[in-house]
Amino acid sequence: MNQKEWKIPYDRPSFPQELLDAGCPRLLAAVLALRGVGTREEMDALLHGGEELLHDPMLLTDMPKAVARVHRAIKTGEKVAVYGDYDVDGITSTCLLTDYLRSKGLTCLSYIPDRSEEGYGLNNSAIAALHEQGVGLIITVDCGITAHEEARFAASLGVDMIITDHHECGDPPLPDAAAVVDCKRPDEPYPNHYLAGVGVALKLVCACEGDSSAMIDRYCDLAAIGTVADVMPLVGENRYFVRRGLDKIERQPLPGISAMLREAGVDSRKLTASTIGFSLAPRLNAAGRLGCPATAEKLLMTRDPAEATALAVELCELNRTRQSIETDIWREANEMLAETEPDAPIVLASDKWHQGVIGIAASRLAEQYSLPAIMVCLSGGVGKGSCRSYGGFNLFDALSACSEHLIGFGGHALAAGLNIRGEKLDDFRAALARYYHENKPAPVPEVQPDLLICDPALLSIDNVKALDLLEPFGNANPRPTMCLCGVKLENASDVGGGKHLRIRVRLGRESFEGIFFSHTAAELSLRSGDTVDVAFTPQINEFHGHVSVQLLVSALRIHDGRALCERILDGDRGALWAAAAYCPERGDFVRVWHLAEQSGFRLGADADEILSSVPPGMAEETYCLCLAVLCDVGLLSSHGGGIYGAEKVEIEGKADLENSDIIRALKAC
Repeated sequence: MNQKEWKIPYDRPSFPQELLDAGCPRLLAAVLALRGVGTREEMDALLHGGEELLHDPMLLTDMPKAVARVHRAIKTGEKVAVYGDYDVDGITSTCLLTDYLRSKGLTCLSYIPDRSEEGYGLNNSAIAALHEQGVGLIITVDCGITAHEEARFAASLGVDMIITDHHECGDPPLPDAAAVVDCKRPDEPYPNHYLAGVGVALKLVCACEGDSSAMIDRYCDLAAIGTVADVMPLVGENRYFVRRGLDKIERQPLPGISAMLREAGVDSRKLTASTIGFSLAPRLNAAGRLGCPATAEKLLMTRDPAEATALAVELCELNRTRQSIETDIWREANEMLAETEPDAPIVLASDKWHQGVIGIAASRLAEQYSLPAIMVCLSGGVGKGSCRSYGGFNLFDALSACSEHLIGFGGHALAAGLNIRGEKLDDFRAALARYYHENKPAPVPEVQPDLLICDPALLSIDNVKALDLLEPFGNANPRPTMCLCGVKLENASDVGGGKHLRIRVRLGRESFEGIFFSHTAAELSLRSGDTVDVAFTPQINEFHGHVSVQLLVSALRIHDGRALCERILDGDRGALWAAAAYCPERGDFVRVWHLAEQSGFRLGADADEILSSVPPGMAEETYCLCLAVLCDVGLLSSHGGGIYGAEKVEIEGKADLENSDIIRALKAC
């Protein structure tokens, strides 16, 4: 069975009346309330916000300097280079800025370093090569914020540098450049500190052109791809970029994007942020990971449909190769860990691994072991590592604290890269373990649905369809997850050649079909007739003209009512709505009272002791409600006034159980 820790939201959901009055469906209103939206104005801003969400690009520190330097290059016809990164964010940034500068009549070279040979960011050899080609200005995109030495080297050659980046700045000072535009600068007044690298590049061209509307219309597709691929928060202007970009890709896709969607078997009429994240981004990323970023760049820049098709085929093949290499690395890493039970960040190294793919394997390890993971590719005594966090652990802070063991590092709280000498690996691993144990994040339940669904009407077709208004989903605007608790499993059968599980569960008088990918009934020890808890995302399923609500299951377990029972025993009246289905009947009270009449009866001092005495065949929640009601009407009492340790009390006359506040509250739900 699935042993993940669950945290069920037992508090009654809120349905802001102002949203309902504005015509908002109830399920969407409940989700919006959870996200702090309670007024019509707030709802319209989130769901339909337009250019009012944008901020003036000139607010970015050093943007006026960057614009002035670019305008000077345009005026003098200077040869310029755009220096990017090899991931999707860097590639889209490079394409965007290169296209803009060429449209201004400039000779603009693009340069994306080879991941294996050159590594991340600027390097002096590349700068020297660009200088030899007559470049007088280098503009970085999605990199450069820690390139102090490289900026000095460029200056020594007479080459100016504009740095545009969105990564953490590290220790001051910033590199000495003509301009340093980074939304993460410590002195940054710009309201959005979570632009992607392509978002910063877009802001630069908006500022240079003096017309944000025209530039966003022109480049929103590239901005959307880079923003989603780099997992930036999809709120505010980021959300606007992505929404506009998805619309443009549907209406007027670049030849390369159209070819990629076709090769990936994606219906371009139903694009979402997930399409970018799971179909486009991995294929574009594969090029950079395997040392061919120019292929992805050409795909996005070409206007020739035939060339676009050939490049898309090549990228898909690269992606299949990447998947195979990744699986081999992940298996080898698991063999290294076979005899251990790690309790600190995993740090593994090998001279056989492919530098471009270890980051994905590190992500899989982090999820598998619920720990941060760092995988290092060794070559010539020096290692290049990819780091992935888990559970809210801040990797950037951790690497900063252990920097004495590193040649260098950079990145974000959740993902980073590092360089290290091979002989320093053991010291680094030990230092990181100490830091982790001293700064270990509080454990977070792995299953945390947004809403507990007790009313089947909330899962109507119209209610579920309305959730699409929250698109694009992503970081800071996740697809809402829900749960059903204590429902009857009417059917469970394996499908897809025995790889997946199809279920049907009953809530009240309604039944719902669900699909749980990559799981089977045997693996979960489930049988028809079991009482289960289901975590899921609701979606609309259309099959042969029949439209229905389907549960896309993310977690499934035999019902566990312990948490709700504890809230009942603790006297939490706010959770009673979630317990309405367990409202006791007269026969339940009779059985519990017979227990209370036994000699020496006394309730336990904690939930474990109380739940150990549940009568056979009675739901734990029903038993706890019976005890709460008996205490409420004075038939049971304790010295502390609560349920724990309560004993039978003799009273005059009969107790009116039906008039208990608890019973009235349960029946009102």
